[in-house]
Amino acid sequence: MLKTFTFAILHFSVAFLVVYALTGSFVIGGAVALIEPAVNTVVFYFHELIWRRIEHKQPINHEPSLIA
Repeated sequence: MLKTFTFAILHFSVAFLVVYALTGSFVIGGAVALIEPAVNTVVFYFHELIWRRIEHKQPINHEPSLIA
């Protein structure tokens, strides 16, 4: 859990610093640092949903591989 927490802090910090460097605004940097991870989480959910459907439709090859 500590690793997840430190990654979240890193993610927010990078988002804030990049936007602050581009805009010079603490407010915009802070807003983006809060909004971007939330949007990214929703997008990731749908990304995983689509990939589960793709993987489910692919036939499973039970033959042993000829490549060693």
